[in-house]
Amino acid sequence: MKVHVKGNLRDLLAFRGLGRKRKKQIAQAPAQGNGPDPVNQLAEQLHPGRQYLTIAEVVDETHSTRSFKLVADPARSANGLAPFRAGQYLSLKVVVDGASITRPYSIASAPYEALDREGHYQITIRREPDGFLTHHIWDHWAAGTRIESSGPCGTFYYEPLRDAPQITGLAGGSGATPFRSMAREIAYGGLDAELLLLYGSSDEDDIVFYEEFKALEEEAPDKVQVVHVLSCDEVSLAGCEQGFITADTIRKYADLERSSFFVCGPQAMYSFVEQELATLGLPRRRIRREVFGTPKDIRQSPGYPQEAGDRVHQVTVQIGGARTQVPAQASEPVLVALERANLRPPSQCRSGECGFCRARLVSGKVYILPDSDGRRAADKKFGYLHPCAAYPLSDLEISIPRDA
Repeated sequence: MKVHVKGNLRDLLAFRGLGRKRKKQIAQAPAQGNGPDPVNQLAEQLHPGRQYLTIAEVVDETHSTRSFKLVADPARSANGLAPFRAGQYLSLKVVVDGASITRPYSIASAPYEALDREGHYQITIRREPDGFLTHHIWDHWAAGTRIESSGPCGTFYYEPLRDAPQITGLAGGSGATPFRSMAREIAYGGLDAELLLLYGSSDEDDIVFYEEFKALEEEAPDKVQVVHVLSCDEVSLAGCEQGFITADTIRKYADLERSSFFVCGPQAMYSFVEQELATLGLPRRRIRREVFGTPKDIRQSPGYPQEAGDRVHQVTVQIGGARTQVPAQASEPVLVALERANLRPPSQCRSGECGFCRARLVSGKVYILPDSDGRRAADKKFGYLHPCAAYPLSDLEISIPRDA
């Protein structure tokens, strides 16, 4: 029997149906000069470690928010864009002032828009007044700019085996981006779910995707509903709620028995909304939240030792066979110090969830915010940490893998 594997999902399913002996023969094909291992080839297309992209278009959505259309760089990407699920993110890899850093951004486009050879991703970014990367993006990113990213990451997506029939999205600011992806995919027919989005904004002029959400409601009236919640003093838009996304607002619009709650927005919103959700008596399994990065000021967290202050500690780093020492402030994650020293540490979510930056703590003491502690029990027991969510409280020695 001769098997031709083209590297698509149908061929993979056929491969899975083969016997063990034949699978072994195909797996050994490279050594026999019969071409690449089809499973590894397909896995690389579905889950690439790195993607090479080019900005095709830049659109100002509001006075503070900008969208970037990303396509595969034809000179460096033979396989096009990796597929994704609505709600996932890309971890962008950017060089700023000579230092290589990563930042995760939700994909705002729908999965179907990335599938063909002309496919694209869209990311929508809000400019932060004191943001480190967004100022660089505003000043330097334009059509034609080349950037690198991870493959699609994250678990903030709808799964019918786990989630209730209705997605009740609770969003704030640019936290609407994963829900825009879901709404587009639902209207297209690629996602069989209902979406109720309660979308909080502080200003009528800064609502992202306002007109598009209206169009999606009209396109899929039984599947998509968007309710804007405005915290500004004066509201002129019809059909909006005024104030914040409270438990009463959620009760007014959501079917609590049929909903899984997906939360995405700024950190202050998480704290507020989670307190409101707690009053509804929902099972924890029906509340999901997107990765939200590190706190803007860890010193404001109740469990952080105030005596740590702004002390600077020395971190001895073993990485890629080399050993070096870098300074690290007690009020910033260890990952930031590693990036500042341009050590190119692995990183994706920057929230302690994905485990991609996992490192071994050889010696020293760190503070880890409980909400950001995504380590397994074994990692806690045997001295591993996630540098993106660990703050140095003494001099440290850590061992980390080098990023690709």
